[in-house]
Amino acid sequence: MDKKYDFTEAEKKMQELWEKEGIYTYQNGRDKKVFSIDTPPPTVSGSLHIGHVFSYTQAEIIARYKRMQGFDVFYPFGFDDNGLPTERLVEREGNIRAGEVNPGEFYKKCLDTVKNYEEEFIDMWKSLGFSVDWNLTYQTISEKSRRISQRSFLELAKKGKAYRKESPVLWCTECRTSIAQAELDSKDTESVFYYLSFGAEPVPLIIATTRPELLYGCVCIFVNPSDERYRDYIGLSVKVPLYDFEIPVMADEGVSMEKGTGAVMCATFGDATDVEWYQKYQLPYKKVVTEEGRISADVPFIGGMGIKGARKEIIMRLKEKGLVIKEEPIIHTVGIHERCKTEIEIVPSAQWYIDITTEKEKFLKAADEINWYPQYMKNRYRIWVENLKWDWCISRQRYFGVPFPVWYCKKCHKPILAEEWQLPVNPLEDKPPHPCDCGCGDFSEVIPETAVFDTWATSSVTPFINSGFGEREDTHSEIFPMGMRSQAHEIIRTWAFYTIVKSIYHTGQIPWKDIMVSGFVLAKPGEKLSKSQNNASLSPAFLIRKHSADAIRYWAANAKLGTDTFFTEEELKISKRFLTKLYNAANFCIMHLEDYKKEGTAFLPVDRWILQRVSEAARQAQELLEHYEIGQARHVIDELFWRDFCDDYIEIVKERLYQPQKHGERERQSGQYALYHSLLGILKLYAIYTPHMTEYIYQQFFCSFEPEMSLHQTLWNTEAEDRDILEFGQRLQTVIGEVRRRKAEKQLSMKEEVEELIITAPPHMARYFESSEKDIKACTGAKKIIVRS
Repeated sequence: MDKKYDFTEAEKKMQELWEKEGIYTYQNGRDKKVFSIDTPPPTVSGSLHIGHVFSYTQAEIIARYKRMQGFDVFYPFGFDDNGLPTERLVEREGNIRAGEVNPGEFYKKCLDTVKNYEEEFIDMWKSLGFSVDWNLTYQTISEKSRRISQRSFLELAKKGKAYRKESPVLWCTECRTSIAQAELDSKDTESVFYYLSFGAEPVPLIIATTRPELLYGCVCIFVNPSDERYRDYIGLSVKVPLYDFEIPVMADEGVSMEKGTGAVMCATFGDATDVEWYQKYQLPYKKVVTEEGRISADVPFIGGMGIKGARKEIIMRLKEKGLVIKEEPIIHTVGIHERCKTEIEIVPSAQWYIDITTEKEKFLKAADEINWYPQYMKNRYRIWVENLKWDWCISRQRYFGVPFPVWYCKKCHKPILAEEWQLPVNPLEDKPPHPCDCGCGDFSEVIPETAVFDTWATSSVTPFINSGFGEREDTHSEIFPMGMRSQAHEIIRTWAFYTIVKSIYHTGQIPWKDIMVSGFVLAKPGEKLSKSQNNASLSPAFLIRKHSADAIRYWAANAKLGTDTFFTEEELKISKRFLTKLYNAANFCIMHLEDYKKEGTAFLPVDRWILQRVSEAARQAQELLEHYEIGQARHVIDELFWRDFCDDYIEIVKERLYQPQKHGERERQSGQYALYHSLLGILKLYAIYTPHMTEYIYQQFFCSFEPEMSLHQTLWNTEAEDRDILEFGQRLQTVIGEVRRRKAEKQLSMKEEVEELIITAPPHMARYFESSEKDIKACTGAKKIIVRS
């Protein structure tokens, strides 16, 4: 082997080898059991950062592990390239607004943009050595994905699980679209409780509100029926300050008597509680806030103004009339859109929904059938499902997405659904399969649906896209339920939940057997790396060029599953030190294997011990990896490599390899056998973490002896456990460690001779020590060894 490993050349060569020979091509389960992976399709919304590398690499390590356990691994890669995130990327890069350019032109810009980014993403994942079958790549905007997504919608609509209604909906005024409850985040912001005087007899009611700009939308005042302060007001009317129209005072047990004054204004709509009361008591609707985030033009005093400007104006006018009793600064929690961080409004709108609130028990039961790794992540899912308030709003008022396969009759307004043979369909360009059955009989009497699916409505069917569910080449029965879903913990409430919903509704089955939930990479305590935070300055491509893919992969495998971690370039020093050690150790071993004939066996105790240790570490790592604990498994392998193999075994066997005339040729051959098989075993264990260097070493030497073309086609193998030889190895390590410790205490060279070394061991161990006398002398410098039982 080369004296020094050049990763810039070696990694590229190994990637070319894998691609040329189709090492990771899925074989359709012809000869092996299938292990299928539902990989998260990254959102095409900008460049990738080290946080993506962290979580995706952890899943890729599992793919490699399963392949080396004898599985035919179905490992696809996709791109979530439709919907709002991609639109915002195109708007940002082109300095345009989607609604202000020709829809066809904007759609084309989106397609061109995602193509460029996806090519960049694929190059980056390949440079990390991902063992993906790139023949299985998909895009959520592709014709196949649109067809499967639309087919899913039509099936749910026919079952009554997808429905359309006009009702209050969460609305982002920045993105100009409805959003689902799962896309709602919250933030604490500085605000003010304004105590306002509502006219009433005999004494005005004082109401505390943070949103005085909604006064014109007040439809009711609520008090708690147990609140004696307001018992006499229930059933009366009060006048809204400044506007002077009357609204009723009503009672509801949901009113907090401790918050504010204990009397609450209900305006359409300030928050989710207003919506609940509006629906529960069938209150009237008064429009104040528009979809553009402005005050409706017909609202006196503030019509046409922005929300915050309107708030200042209305407070000024209230103060002029002496209607502001008190101002109290507070820290107020507000709902924001997770994408753009804009404060959410609630406006009435006709939208499509999927029923999720009536089937909570089904979704909770499904979660119990799935193996969650780590287990505690299931509780996050459970809490989310148990606290769902609204059905899933799946329609978005955007442009680049999967269209609803729906038209509406101009006369009766009934929806006309597409037929499956038409899919994928674009109602803006295509005609419905038939006129409305109301009798209008005219194709011109239809209105196309202009909304598109929420991007989660498509990415929630990734298992179906992977299997071609309902397509001509349907492999659903082959890979479903999928073996594993890998994802980060913040999308449990979206991707995990929505995929379970779709799978239960369409098949009655769970979508995957296991779910592997990774943590975040943090830039600083509590702040995850993200494109929007502008805190991910070190690009993965730069880090790979500078430090190597294997160094980054080794780092990514360090954390306990599900936990967050920090990243700085300093972290990679540990990786690079390991890679240098592995290459040097392999180089030393191969130097002593140049005349190796791959014959004989290991008969000396220390040689048998190292082979047993490799086998034992493989068993321990397997147990951890079956539970997706790649970090803990790596630490088990690290201990084997650094302590047992490098620090002890190589030091013990070194003289025997160099001086066969002193130890015997047969004894040297025993060492060679152990060296060959223990190094190969260690390379196999590390192959899932650092695939390039391990493959490079295999190609330089082992492939001449082994039948497999690639290290990554070999299997982990474990021998029958020999407890005695493992115990001997531990005792021998203790002896060697004690000799080294005493020499260090006396500031002696490790090569300093020891006149006599007395070893105490149980009777059944004595023969092992006696057979190892020459090895122990060589390692410790002992002139004489006495073994006592």
